[in-house]
Order: sequence, then structure tokens, then C-alpha cells
Amino acid sequence: MQFEVWAPQAERVTLRCGQERHALARDPGRAGWWTGEADAADGTRYGFALDDGPELPDPRARRLPDGPDGLSAVVDHDRHAWRTAWTGRGLPGAVLYELHVGTYTPEGTLDAAADRLPHLAELGITHVELMPLCSFPGEHGWGYDGVAPWAVHEPYGGPEALKRFVDRAHALGLGVVLDVVHNHLGPSGNHLPAFGPYFTDTHQTPWGAAVNLDAPGSDEVRAYFRDSALAWLRDYRLDGLRLDAVHALHDTRARHFLEELSESVDALAAETGRPLFLIAESDLNDPRLITPRAANGLGLHAQWNDDFHHALHTALTGESQGYYEDFAVAPLAALAKTLTGGYFHDGTYSSFRGRRHGRPLDRARLGGHRLLGYSQTHDQIGNRAQGDRLSARLSPGLLACAATLTLTAPFTPMLFMGEEWAAGTPWQYFTDHTDPELAEAVRRGRRREFAAHGWSEDEVPDPQDPATRERSCLDWSEPGRAPHARVLDWYRRLIALRHAYPDLTSPGLAGTNVAYDEDAGWLAFRRGDVRVAVNLGKEPASIPLGSGRMEVLAAWDEVKAPGADGRLLVPGESCVVLTRV
Repeated sequence: MQFEVWAPQAERVTLRCGQERHALARDPGRAGWWTGEADAADGTRYGFALDDGPELPDPRARRLPDGPDGLSAVVDHDRHAWRTAWTGRGLPGAVLYELHVGTYTPEGTLDAAADRLPHLAELGITHVELMPLCSFPGEHGWGYDGVAPWAVHEPYGGPEALKRFVDRAHALGLGVVLDVVHNHLGPSGNHLPAFGPYFTDTHQTPWGAAVNLDAPGSDEVRAYFRDSALAWLRDYRLDGLRLDAVHALHDTRARHFLEELSESVDALAAETGRPLFLIAESDLNDPRLITPRAANGLGLHAQWNDDFHHALHTALTGESQGYYEDFAVAPLAALAKTLTGGYFHDGTYSSFRGRRHGRPLDRARLGGHRLLGYSQTHDQIGNRAQGDRLSARLSPGLLACAATLTLTAPFTPMLFMGEEWAAGTPWQYFTDHTDPELAEAVRRGRRREFAAHGWSEDEVPDPQDPATRERSCLDWSEPGRAPHARVLDWYRRLIALRHAYPDLTSPGLAGTNVAYDEDAGWLAFRRGDVRVAVNLGKEPASIPLGSGRMEVLAAWDEVKAPGADGRLLVPGESCVVLTRV
């Protein structure tokens, strides 16, 4: 088979394939590329030596059986016999579920997670969003320190396990989305700089030198990350990708990397006949990100909407530190603004940033389904000092209100694993760095970060302690007992309503009408014929829902349909969904 590698600064490149070594030749048609032939089959170990350097894994390795510092292994994707004929599942009308393979089950593998997929199908989930699977040193971690953007982390089961997971999900009607990281690589096990100018000091990021998207040599670097994304979608039959922190992708070229990527993904969707999509994580509040390319946007299909989360979180908890400050001034007003306009900061002053931030969303052009709405995510839980979920400090009634607002809002809803039954387990920051100095630096840095906010060292879990990861694993005995079972049933009912009532999946933001009382703590909104009312206050509230006869579709506590005056008495910390009849 043919081997190739981009190493523009090397004078010699040697291929190690099995027990043999072969000198590669420069490719006359592609500057900086080296190619050669060698006998190999699925599983054959190989690597490259540049000049007189050590043997390193392939930058495009599909498998790293011994981790990022070991040799690569050949993967023959054609050997896998797919069992499910899958025509795809697009993003409109979706309900996503963010899942971390390493803590979804105590086993922490893709096969163990696949065994739990029927739970998600019964819940009404449409797409599983897997947190990053790329290879990284050690066994357990969040995945954002991956160093091999083409390879599946071996402790999770490697490439074949991911295919089995996707096949099982598709058999249940579930799409699969993968979180990929293009803005940086991890601090340990990253061998890309030895091969070429994959990084540049032209720009700096929180992780150091930026990925080289616009400096000399960037054509090949852009192709490296673009082709990696396409490989996940093509070789593993994934339905979409979540792009981590795209605001950290520094690119001054006239054609942004994200535009190039979205065009390539759309072309692959046309080629395969399956809907494929890209979801961005961005804190820019810039609608150009999700504006179609034909309208001079970057053409991504959706983005996470932290503004909705922040408004909802402050309304539920009263927290006001950091980026919650502006939302906490009038949380229900902030929530109402996001429900009708998408962004809260749409050119308004952000005290957290000390400047104006964002720009308005064109509600006539961009539907709410292009924004993901959520009450909890891995970031918003795991980046707290103790990784505490909302369930650690809110009543079941307020958790039900959070679920109601998330699952009936004009956004594409996303849940974080275990949220659906008010999981009692935390989700904490954990690492498994094999470099002792790096491990100690991460441990000290984490404790120093929270010491500045009043936490003692003993209160901040040690990321390197295996018990930190173990505490973060879901307890699958919880869904069958109180109070978790009641919360789970509420989520099922809400998701079923979302699938049954087209008004709840209508993409229009402009059609959402909101009323609220900041002092009393209630908020209500209308989407077509559907009415939603939540009372976050402790006392019962009389909430006006408008004229006309209404039927209660779901209520956390027992309520009577509104009277002739159109007002509904909702108990404290409770919620209800109704429809006009």
C-alpha cells in the first residue's frame, strides 16, 4: 500500500512498516510531501523518521494502539461490515444529548455506552453528541487535550468500537455528532511540530501558539484539519460535528477556514445523500457564523447559545459572579430577550468583557433552530470548583422548570448526560497526564484558580486522582427511584410534546411572545397555539395566558385550565404546558 506524509522541512524521510524500513521519495507533484510503497494490512504498525530523528507516529494516524507516543497502525475502513442502512438525520427538529464516553458508564468505553443507547431512544433523543474521542496520553480525561485529530482514543475501544457505537445508534434511529477540537492540541504527546509548521507565533491562544491557518505553510495545515473533519463524517458515518471554541481559530485570510470547511461538508452531504451539519461553539455572538455562505456568512449550520444558558442559570440560582453579572441584573428580562432575539449581548455593553459585545441576529433569515439551547453542559458543570450540577442545589420543581424552558424554547435543545433524571453525581474536572511535571502543574493551577474565589485546596478535587473521574460516572440505579424517576418522566413527556406539536419545532424566533414578572418570578411565552408557563418563585402565581379555551398538555403539579379571564394559577416552583383548543 502507499504511504505518504507532509514534512516540508525534512531532507530525508524513512518509513518504518512492520519490521522493515523504506526510504520515501519526494512527491514531484506536491511540495513538501513524501511517498512510498510497502506491504501492509489492517493493524500493521508503522511510523516515520525525519532525517536522523526518532520514529514518530503518522500525523494522520487512524489508530494509535499504544497511545500518541507509539507507532501508528493501519486501519482498513472497508473491512467493517455496516449493519444499518442509514440515510441520515438532519438538525431541524432535533433533541441532542451531550455524552462523555469515559463517564457515561463505569466501564468508560464506547461498547458500554452503546449498551445504554436504548435509554436515549426511549427518552426521545434524536442525536447523541459525543465529547472528543481523539487520542491523548493516559486513559481518562475530558478529551480536549487530544493530540491526534484522526485517531480514536484506544482506551475507549479504538476505531472499530466507534463504528459499532454508530451502527447501534443508527439502528435505534439516533444520529451521532462528534465534538472535534481544531483550535489547539494538548500539551503532551503532540508531535506535529516535528513534521511542519502546524502552529504559528503570529497569533496566540490560551493554549499557546495558534494553529497555523494563515501563515506560510497554512494551505496544508488547513487541509489537514478539513480532511480530518471529513474523515470522521465519511469513514465513521457520523451525522455532524461540534467544533470546539471556533473563536480561537485565528484566520486573517480572505476565505475563512470555517467557510472552507462548511463548503466541504455540504459537498460531502451531497455526495453521500445524507444530511451533514456543523455546530460551532463560539462566544462571539456573531450571526455571520451561522449565516449561509450565499449571504456572505461562514455557512455553519448551528451554534451553542451560552446567552440562553446564562440567563436561565441566573434566573434559577441567583448567581451573579463573572459572566453571569449582566444577566443577573434582571434575569427574567434577559431570558425573555434570548427567547425572542437569540442573543442577549447583541451589541450591548458586557461588564465581564468591559466593552460592547455581539450584534443582532436577523430573525427573519436565521431560525431559532440554528441556536442550541441548554440548561447544563460539560463546560458549565465541570468548570465549577466541585463540578456540581443544578440538581445539587435546586428543588425538583425548579429542575422541571429548567427542563420546560429548554425543551419548549425556540432553539434546538441539548441535554447533558444524566440531567434527564437529576443525576446526583457531580461531573468534575479530571485528567490523567502521564508527564509528572504537567500533572503537578495542572493540579496546582486548578487549585490556584479557585483559591482566588475563596475555595480552599481541600475543597477543589485533585484532577489527577482517579477518584475524581470515578465520582463523575453516572449512577444507573438512580433513574428507577425517587426523586429521579419523576424528573425522568417529566423529560420524556416534554420531549414527546416537542415531537408531537409542530409549533414547538417551528424555527421562527419572531413568533415567540413572552411575558414575565421579575418580582413574582414567573415567565410565560407563546409559540403558535402552545403556551408555556413557569413559576420560579416559591409562592403560587396567577399568570395571564391570553384568551381562548386551553387544554393542559403537561403540568409538574396539578393545575386547572385557565378561567374565562385567561389567567392560570401555577404553584410555586412549578411549570405547565398548554395548547389552545
